[in-house]
Amino acid sequence: MANITVIGTGYVGLVTGAGFAHLGHRVTCVDVDADKIRVLRDGGVPIFEEGLLELVEAGVSSGRLGFEHGHSETSLSSEFYFLCVPTPQGPDGSADLSYLEAAAAELGPIPARSIIVNKSTVPVGSTRFVERALKRRDVSVVSNPEFLREGSAVADFMEPDRVVIGSESQEAAARVADLYQSLGTYVLITDPSSAEMIKYASNAFLATKLSFINAVAAVCEGVGADVADVRLGMGYDHRIGMDFLRPGPGWGGSCFPKDTQAMLRIAEIADYDFGLLRSAVETNERQFDRVVDKIRVAAGGVLVGASVGMLGVAFKSGTDDIRRSPALSVAERLIAAGARVKAFDPVAAAELEGLEMVGDAYAAADDADVVAVMTEWDEFKWLDYPKIASVMRGQVVVDARAILDHGLLLGAGLELVTVGRS
Repeated sequence: MANITVIGTGYVGLVTGAGFAHLGHRVTCVDVDADKIRVLRDGGVPIFEEGLLELVEAGVSSGRLGFEHGHSETSLSSEFYFLCVPTPQGPDGSADLSYLEAAAAELGPIPARSIIVNKSTVPVGSTRFVERALKRRDVSVVSNPEFLREGSAVADFMEPDRVVIGSESQEAAARVADLYQSLGTYVLITDPSSAEMIKYASNAFLATKLSFINAVAAVCEGVGADVADVRLGMGYDHRIGMDFLRPGPGWGGSCFPKDTQAMLRIAEIADYDFGLLRSAVETNERQFDRVVDKIRVAAGGVLVGASVGMLGVAFKSGTDDIRRSPALSVAERLIAAGARVKAFDPVAAAELEGLEMVGDAYAAADDADVVAVMTEWDEFKWLDYPKIASVMRGQVVVDARAILDHGLLLGAGLELVTVGRS
């Protein structure tokens, strides 16, 4: 059993802290946001993530998980310090490390032989950056990138595909690896730069895979092919696989947009023209425009004055995160073109000028010329579509996630337009 301090209680920090407590370690989660700590101490969680509330409750009940607003003697007396702070995109596309620097600078009083673990997504060379901010030669800094998917983060922590640890010290790497020992998963120990690059390369590849299938979907529409069958035919090839091969409105969220830009910046610094990744980013931007165009055609060819009912604003199902959401990228374009947009999401809310959030899917569809499914929530599959048809002004549903049953909508008197089918 180890004593661990986790700095930051966002998606990564809270899942990491509660996960380690579940594995039997004593964990103190620290955050500068007093409201977050208040919610956690009152028995809630500040984010929506399946299984997280139960995991936090179990950790608190066991006495192995606690929360503090700012550091205390307890949080500064641990063996391990996991940095789980934001690294937002800077003006030039690179990661902004100001939060990381501030968090590291506060760890000056920690005990000798402690280990600081970079869990945040950070540029190559960030272990040395933290070492300089800390100004301690008797403390090791290790890279341990996270691979948690929002919506399945708890499961990803408990059953990871791999654990990556980057360190110049074999002893420090082994000590961090021991924290995960009970998971019985593959552990890759490498140098810090390679560990940091693994995270960026992984996300850049997955983003490219999504852009590729969206481009294939566009071609399918032009030649009369069905991208759903094309995806199956490709995905059953074990060299390709089904994951991240589902067409949609484009990719977004807190990681892919930021990490692809950071990867492009890293390549630029390395004097390499990463045209493949740049094209993937450009393809993604075009995908937003393609979805807007589908909605425009469904509205009769003109968006000025058109009413659009949007189902979903979260960037994906299973989370309330709206950061860089494809739904909001599309909504911004629709509103700029003169459309009125009403939106409903089961768990997420968004503030966007010109966007009206409503209480249910039927309110979003009320008097709409077009209804657009933008987030793949299961409940959207089973709506009362005859009721949707009765409250709409138009009769077209644009399914940007390809989750709806064509026969179900046809029976309700609605026309279905989707991605990847002519």
